[in-house]
Amino acid sequence: MSRIPLIDRTATSADRKALLDQVNQAFGATPNMFRAVANSPAALKSLWGSFGALGGGVIDAKLGEQIAVAVADRNACEYCLAAHTALGRKAGVSAEGMAAAQRGESSDPATAAVLAFALKLVNERGNVSDADVQAVRQAGFNDEQIVEILAHVALNLFTNYVNVAFAVPVDFAPVKLSRAAA
Repeated sequence: MSRIPLIDRTATSADRKALLDQVNQAFGATPNMFRAVANSPAALKSLWGSFGALGGGVIDAKLGEQIAVAVADRNACEYCLAAHTALGRKAGVSAEGMAAAQRGESSDPATAAVLAFALKLVNERGNVSDADVQAVRQAGFNDEQIVEILAHVALNLFTNYVNVAFAVPVDFAPVKLSRAAA
């Protein structure tokens, strides 16, 4: 049971309803995470805006979802792991590819470099070295892409924390965590 109310989009304020209607239209349902965040219209607006902005960015959906499952597994966020595994499969990543990403691995060297960088950001709370950034550049990513990778990590930290802190009920097919939080 969630530690905070899950807002019903049909019985809330106009500002919350408008945003939750957009979420519902995009997903075909209103995921519980958005219903929890809707307790704060400002937080919901920020979250939905970030999803939209990054969805139109230079990092494609496949890589974005692989980053998301790596971060979710590291933070022991079962909600995000389930949601982003489903979204990654929908974006065209194989089940094996999503399972590998969950462990921070990929058979593609560029993706592996991004996942290593993303997990370093999480593990070291942003304290990466020149060499860490250079490794992502050497894997073929430019500065715009590297900043966007960090933005994906930051967005996923927010959603992980929402779901873990507030015990948001998972409303996607569950996925087993591969390891405990670091």
